Amino acid sequence: MGQGKGSEGSSDPASGEHRGSQRAVAPERSASEATDARKDGPGAAPEDSGAQRDGPDALSGPERPRPAADAAEGSQSPGEAVPATPPAEPRHDDGSVAEAFPLREGLEIRVRGQVQGVGFRPFVWQLARRMGIAGEVLNDGEGVLIRATDGDMPAFLDALRAEAPPLARVDAVETAPATVPAGQFRIAPSSAGVVATRVTPDAATCPDCLAETRADGRRRGYAFTNCTHCGPRFTILRDLPYDRARTSMAVFPMCPDCRAEYDDPTDRRFHAQPIACPACGPRLWLETEVTWIADGPVRASGEEAPPGAARQGDPLAAAVALLAGGGILGVKGLGGFHLACDARNPEALARLRQRKRRPGKPFALMATEAMAADIAELSEADRALLRDPAAPVVLVQGRGRLPEAVAPGMTTLGIMLPCTPLHHRLIDAFCGPLVMTSANLSGEPQVIGNAEARTKLAGICDALLMHDRAIVRRLDDSVERATPPMVLRRARGRAPGTLPLPEGFGQAPRVLALGGQMKGAICLLKDGQALLSHHLGDLDEALSFEEFTRAIRDHAKLFDHRAEVVAVDLHPGYRATQEGKRMGVPVVEVQHHHAHLASCLGDALWPLERGPVAGIVLDGTGLGADGTIWGGEVLLGDYRRVERVAHLAPAPLAGGEAAAREPWRNALMRLDAAGLGDLADRLFPDRPRPMLRRTVAAGMNAPMSSSAGRLFDAVAACLGLAADRQSYEGEAAMRLEALEGNGPPYAFDGLDPAPMFRALAADLAAGAAPGIIADSFHRGLARAFCAPARNLVAEGRAAAVALTGGCFQNARLMATCVEELAGLPVLLHRKVPANDGGLAFGQALVAAAQQSHAAETP
Repeated sequence: MGQGKGSEGSSDPASGEHRGSQRAVAPERSASEATDARKDGPGAAPEDSGAQRDGPDALSGPERPRPAADAAEGSQSPGEAVPATPPAEPRHDDGSVAEAFPLREGLEIRVRGQVQGVGFRPFVWQLARRMGIAGEVLNDGEGVLIRATDGDMPAFLDALRAEAPPLARVDAVETAPATVPAGQFRIAPSSAGVVATRVTPDAATCPDCLAETRADGRRRGYAFTNCTHCGPRFTILRDLPYDRARTSMAVFPMCPDCRAEYDDPTDRRFHAQPIACPACGPRLWLETEVTWIADGPVRASGEEAPPGAARQGDPLAAAVALLAGGGILGVKGLGGFHLACDARNPEALARLRQRKRRPGKPFALMATEAMAADIAELSEADRALLRDPAAPVVLVQGRGRLPEAVAPGMTTLGIMLPCTPLHHRLIDAFCGPLVMTSANLSGEPQVIGNAEARTKLAGICDALLMHDRAIVRRLDDSVERATPPMVLRRARGRAPGTLPLPEGFGQAPRVLALGGQMKGAICLLKDGQALLSHHLGDLDEALSFEEFTRAIRDHAKLFDHRAEVVAVDLHPGYRATQEGKRMGVPVVEVQHHHAHLASCLGDALWPLERGPVAGIVLDGTGLGADGTIWGGEVLLGDYRRVERVAHLAPAPLAGGEAAAREPWRNALMRLDAAGLGDLADRLFPDRPRPMLRRTVAAGMNAPMSSSAGRLFDAVAACLGLAADRQSYEGEAAMRLEALEGNGPPYAFDGLDPAPMFRALAADLAAGAAPGIIADSFHRGLARAFCAPARNLVAEGRAAAVALTGGCFQNARLMATCVEELAGLPVLLHRKVPANDGGLAFGQALVAAAQQSHAAETP
């Protein structure tokens, strides 16, 4: 059995101010008694399994009475009162009765942060034993509480931070003198009272488990090896509290060897709910229409080979052979299926693009770190993010060694490391990088079920690499960048992580915010924390909207949340807005760009009463307070209110929503406005220009908009980048960002881009390289928007500048703006997407600030 810091369970920050005195501690139960109470089977919910009674900042479920026998340490469910029981006799860890523990002077140590359900109490137990510390450790509503005496106390306090478990994050260690029970250090029951359950995000395979799968032993090559530091969590959860019986692992009873590890506090699998081995856990197989290759019996019901198709063999070897032959493989991962093919094979890439009907959008890649370094330039920050337990797709600079079809028109690659033992085995055996893109039909959410995969992926995959552990929650891969740090899509590995709220929001009402129409996500506020959901897709798609409504129910239960206020976008046509208004709860409508600004402020932990900031908000479109379409804004304000100080000169969205799909329309309007209609005629000779000009002149389906996103499209179209039609959202702007060059900034007339287009036209006529034109545009746009923001700070009207909105996913634009704002405080997104995936977070903060202010106003 592996040794290590153990304890399975859950997530997220317990940050915020100390909220009063500690609750009474329930009678202590010895380790042997707690173990005996767990021997009834994996359905018991041990503390640190996520079913602990853990406080207001956590995720909690419904209240139900329980029999006294189930109220053992850690077995209680969220919201349940612990039945009154006689005080337990003090016992040593071997179960022998001890004399009453004497009291001594010592310290009460409060540890705050992501410290519950991540193996922190067993870690403290082992640390205390090593350093001769007496006392106890327990979970309570504010984090982890340690009462300690004797031993090397300074070293103990230092080690709480320096040696914390891999999934832990220590935000604060606070100490106060206290009278402490001496005797052998022990894990005490969680404190009684209102509690909550936590569920950690899924975590990539840890080094210990990976080494175990490569060494001789019972888990050699086992694709579902995990421990308290890694493996599935949120994606297998069916219900709360988080214990094995309420996950998709319930159909796999533990074998004696796994049970022994599960019950051993010195083992890194102590209370690991997904614990498994080949003798008792999930199995892997490869199937096609005519074959079923498995290395053992499938244990989950409902999964069996068609008559005559089954044969014994190595499914991984068969999968690798298929990939090496240019085939397309469906792979069942943590949060859904992926489509995999050889990233070095142009024919396989073309076949995948044709079958998936995905002509241009870049494919994500999976590779080992060594492979990644061969195909991309990796900084130390890139490497650190790739190794993060969340295992996100990381955007890095490519070396140009892969076929263009991997990421057409891009210089960057999206790479992730293998996140499960299955993926490690696949990459190791294949010996090369693989495309690993979401398996879905065009416009639909990612496939998660075996039967669903057989139906929907039949025309795309040549074979399916499947297993019998069900995926309960659909989670796409997170997408992030290390330099500058940003989250573009918050999903697997990050959700359901909570975010601390800025100072001043401790007493905020319980808010449910529903986001926008694109990049759906919801956000719940409670007790000084925000629970921002994973990426839910675009709500225009029916199946994505089903996921959205399910997420509302799901997260309300996880967070034990009953909304007092619902925050929605100002746009009445958004499905999220309509859903919020049907809930029968007071509704706060939040202007789109105000929400973006508040999202950035909250991500930067800008205090509620710190004062106004200048917000540069650049995105596609959002309904403005004046009823027009905004998207290129300089705002002055805070969480409660904003003022529109300046904005990009508006232009018609010719054809309405068609303008977002066809960049030439935006170029035509901007060039006409700059007096360059003849250039537009030369650039787009085959487009219906006269008709479009007539409809715009008549005011038909051509709303005015200050959208910065459509300005990017217009410039890209002038350079021939996705001019006729974008095959995916943001294609034109991404291709524009990818062009390399170094040019002087184009001049704007304030925020009117007409002079910029005239300079661009002159450069086109002179034969300037597209990369130089692209760089001049980026520099000119940054300078134009930063000037009024800088003036607001200089005039004392703003204390800082915030950069937000989907256009700030563009690293080039962000870096240029930061340069332009040198010497000023600049607030950036770090953990919350700058795009509409962070909109709900901002809506929630605006609603909370406005409601709190209204409550305080006489």
